Amino acid sequence: MPGTTAKLAFVPIPAGEVQGADGSRAPVGPFLAATTEITWDMYDAFVFAMERAETEADPPDAFARPSKPYILMDRGFGHAGYPVISVSFRGATEFCRWLSARTGKHVRLPTEAEWAHAARGGSATEPDAAALEAGAWYQANSKTRGRASTKPVGKKAANGYGLHDVLGNAAEWTVGPDGKGVLRGGSFKDPADKVALAARLPDDPAFNATDPQVPKSVWWLADGMFAGLRVVCDP
Repeated sequence: MPGTTAKLAFVPIPAGEVQGADGSRAPVGPFLAATTEITWDMYDAFVFAMERAETEADPPDAFARPSKPYILMDRGFGHAGYPVISVSFRGATEFCRWLSARTGKHVRLPTEAEWAHAARGGSATEPDAAALEAGAWYQANSKTRGRASTKPVGKKAANGYGLHDVLGNAAEWTVGPDGKGVLRGGSFKDPADKVALAARLPDDPAFNATDPQVPKSVWWLADGMFAGLRVVCDP
């Protein structure tokens, strides 16, 4: 990751098909997917321009950087190695543009169909209780001092494609069919029955309802401590 010692690994996701709500099937893939969610140490490089010298300017029109956060956006859960949270859909999208500009790779958010295909890991069914416990952080098993919280990425079992934390920990931004943001997979705050391959939460102004700024931030979510991201890359 530019400006950091952190490394982001990708694995190939084979081509497949995803069934839509209307029963139709659409082809997806192949593509590359990050094995873990984006962590704070990775996202900090984007926010604080850690990858460039003080005299270096950003490439014109390549990407925009977030405003500096106005509260402790990791909510005290943990920072280095923990999934970035409280990030808006715009923040997630611009992070991808920044990483693309800095690496020369086409990094982006997955579509909902791509996320669903990758998250299944080759399985046709939702994980049972034992598999969920082994592979996901959710409300009942993520508590620290009685409070549900994020956990370092990659500590739970990976799915069949080698992806960690696709369910639980941070909910992951995807691009819906209409181009708008949709969070998938549930989060550390959700009960087990809401942490599922089918779980989806469209972007909502309520995620930032208590932001005291005028105008409200387009980058950070005062009430969206569950919102994070995983990136994919075109081969």
